[in-house]
Amino acid sequence: VSPWDIALCATGTAVAGENALVLAVLFYTPSLRAPMFLLIGSLALADLLAGLGLVANFAVRYLLRPPSEAAELGAAGLLLAAFSASVCSLLAITVDRYLSLYNALTYHSERTLGFTCAMVLLMWLLCLGVGLLPLLGWNCLRDQSACSILRPVTKDNAAVLAVTFLLLFALMMQLYLQICKIAFRHAQQIAVQHQFIATAQATSTRKGLSTLSLILGTFALCWIPFAIYSLVADSSYPVVYTYSLALPATCNSLINPIIYAFRNPDIQKNPDIQKSLWLACCGCVPSTFSSRPRTSSDV
Repeated sequence: VSPWDIALCATGTAVAGENALVLAVLFYTPSLRAPMFLLIGSLALADLLAGLGLVANFAVRYLLRPPSEAAELGAAGLLLAAFSASVCSLLAITVDRYLSLYNALTYHSERTLGFTCAMVLLMWLLCLGVGLLPLLGWNCLRDQSACSILRPVTKDNAAVLAVTFLLLFALMMQLYLQICKIAFRHAQQIAVQHQFIATAQATSTRKGLSTLSLILGTFALCWIPFAIYSLVADSSYPVVYTYSLALPATCNSLINPIIYAFRNPDIQKNPDIQKSLWLACCGCVPSTFSSRPRTSSDV
């Protein structure tokens, strides 16, 4: 048994457990019913399925005897669908945060829960379609020389997926740059009208921008190297390179709850939820823990 596969399986187990906890908190907390939390729930569900997909892939490879092509393609499809939904959910959260600042006056009337549910449903149908591609012929089981590092996906199809991912990331980065501009403009307007809170507003703006930097930086650090490697590499490349880049990419699903759930202002207002999340995921409560609610500038 490859130690890399064991590491991926262990990561998948941790990812599934952590995101299941986030889903449970969202489901059992009536106050967390806003469209934003539906998007966070979609992200948590996608990462939960990604973790289960990693475990299923390990089971198919080492525990299923005799090997089954259908099971291998099904596990690959689950991973494709889950990670596609994770990236799309991150993009949806980015768009939602941009609209909440750009259309601040009409945002709450336009972005209803029903509208958000419909958009999330369409997104998931699209991602499930991506997950079906290996079963519909996007595989190299009949021609091993055509395999990419994402076996059983072919090299050409892996390149299409990688390019699509890079384009989505470019869109996310552009939206976050616009968010930064709007946040700075709002901060300047408030500072002009209320000189005495200028310092506090500047502090809130810096915290919001630090969150944006954390989101972009973590996402890029985890996924960009793996996406670029998928464009240039094929199955003939040393497998250790693939594993060493795939493991950090999967860890992004482990970090997402910390960024989008632990740091969320509405969740931070409830110290019981925060303590439960930290205890379940880390086994401790950080010494810097505080129940102080954040301002709306903490994007």
